[in-house]
This record gives sequence, structure tokens and C-alpha cells, in this order.
Amino acid sequence: MFLSEKVILLTGGTGSFGQKFTEIVLREQNPKTLRIFSRGELLQYQMRLKFNDDERLRFFIGDVRDRERLYRAMNGVDVVVHAAALKQVPTAEYNPIEAVRTNIDGAINVIDASIDNGVQKIIAISTDKAVHPVNLYGATKLVMERLFIQANVYTGAHKSRFSCVRYGNVVGSRGSVVPLFKEQKKNGIITITDENMTRFWITLEQGVRFVLDCIGRMHGGEVFVPKIPSMKITDLADVIAPGAEKRTVGIRPGEKLHEVLLTEEEARHARELNSFFVIEPEHPFWSAAHIRGGRPLSEGFRYTSDSNSRWLTKKELAQMVKEC
Repeated sequence: MFLSEKVILLTGGTGSFGQKFTEIVLREQNPKTLRIFSRGELLQYQMRLKFNDDERLRFFIGDVRDRERLYRAMNGVDVVVHAAALKQVPTAEYNPIEAVRTNIDGAINVIDASIDNGVQKIIAISTDKAVHPVNLYGATKLVMERLFIQANVYTGAHKSRFSCVRYGNVVGSRGSVVPLFKEQKKNGIITITDENMTRFWITLEQGVRFVLDCIGRMHGGEVFVPKIPSMKITDLADVIAPGAEKRTVGIRPGEKLHEVLLTEEEARHARELNSFFVIEPEHPFWSAAHIRGGRPLSEGFRYTSDSNSRWLTKKELAQMVKEC
């Protein structure tokens, strides 16, 4: 209950992550106020109805590009969870400047507003696509990560601390492959980009609970990476549309065959704990101890979706798809 009686601001609060975060935090953490910051009036209205006008919820229409609006929204805030972003790879490729303005300029605005308002803890949601990026979306998220980690050098006398959480594809989130396969199932043809493709896989609830755990643990400057299973795209297609024809269409521009959550270079200043890895800043910003425990990673260690030791079975995939 470490968020009990805290004022929390959630950017991108009406998205898939935001909805699940709100559900869990209101039910289990009892915050003083949870401020939902997003652009969509209709989505905010729908969310207000979904949570029965919970008196702890506040809805702020705003865009992370709008510096002044963020400053006002963060007045009196204790914790910020930064989930707002343009997340679709094709969208970012065809709207590159817009992706930069939201994912990079927006991150800068969140950082400045947090420090100047004295926010204590600020954590950003990143993605495996930020690691060795091959598309613009991944590149903007890489920059966002570096901005958040290095933001700790700007805090001065302020107590603001910045960290990131990095994880893989979320089952059933908006824009994921699950809704696509379900729709294609109606026509009996599933389009597969490559039969060898693998992905890290995590549920919305697992993602939210990991973020909450990291907020409690963070000292500032860390990138947290959960240990999560991998899945084969062909297995997912078999689970959603058994018997359907699989048509290979080739990898899309900016798409990887396999994903990476932790690189060899990062492993040199990372440690492994029971359920996650923590990448510590190469240049500590203060002398305070960081996450305790764990063990150093071996030379040359990489955490990739194709070399993962944990794989989802078709039965497990079916259960996850059913629950999403």
C-alpha cells in the first residue's frame, strides 16, 4: 500500500495500460487521487463511467506536447507514471515528426514539469523495440529512456527520481496481433510475417504489477526488465485460428525477426534478481545504495526472445488470449 494517500499522475491514462493500472491501483492501493492525463475526451468519459465516477479519479484533458498543461496537472503530485506515446510502428514510420514530438519532446516536458513541481518518483514505460532499434518508434523510445535516466543529473536540490521499465509485447493491447488474428479468423486466412518470428509476451496485469513493484523499489537511474516468456508467432496463430490457412507475407519495414530486452553492453552494468533484471546507471548520480541483492550477469549475456529459457506452450497461450 505504498501509494496509499499519494497523488498519482498517469499520462496516457485512457490507454490499455492506463485502464488496467487504474483498476488495480484503485482496488489495492487506495491513492488520495489518481489523475488521468490524456487527449481523448470520449475515452475519458467512457473511463469515468467504467469506474462509476470514483471520487479518487480526476480527468485532465491534455497532451504531453503541451508543457504548460503538464505543469498545471503535476501541481501537488507525488508519483508520475509516464505511459503516453505514439506506439504503432507503421504510424511512427509515416508520421515521423509527430512521433518525435510526442515520444521525445513529450518526455522532456514530463521531466521538466516533474522536477519543477517536486514530484518524488517518476517512472516511464519503455519497450523491447528501444533495444538496438530498427524503426523510428524504437528509436524514439530509446531516446526517451536515455532522457529519463539522465534526467537524474538535473534534479539538484529537488528529490525527484527517474527510472524506466522495459518489457515486451502486451497480450491483447490495442494494436496487438491478437485482435488482428481474431478478425482474420473470420476469413480463414491468417497472415504471418515470418514463420520463425518470436516475441516476448506479457499480460496487461503482469505489466502493471511489475511497474508498481518497480515504483516501490526504485532509487533513480535504473531500467527494470522483467523475466517474461517468449512465444512463437505460429503457435499463436494455431491457438487463435486452428485449421486456418497461414499465408506468409514477409516482415514489414522496421520489424525484427526476434526482440531483445537486454544487450551485452547493458549486461556489464546489470544484475539478475529472482523475477527481473535491473540495469543500473553507468555513472551513479548519488552515493545512495541502489537495488540490493542479485548477481552480476556473465560476460556476453543477452536476453532475447529466441534464446529465452522460458517458452509459452499453446495451452498457456490459449489461456492468456482467453483472459485478455
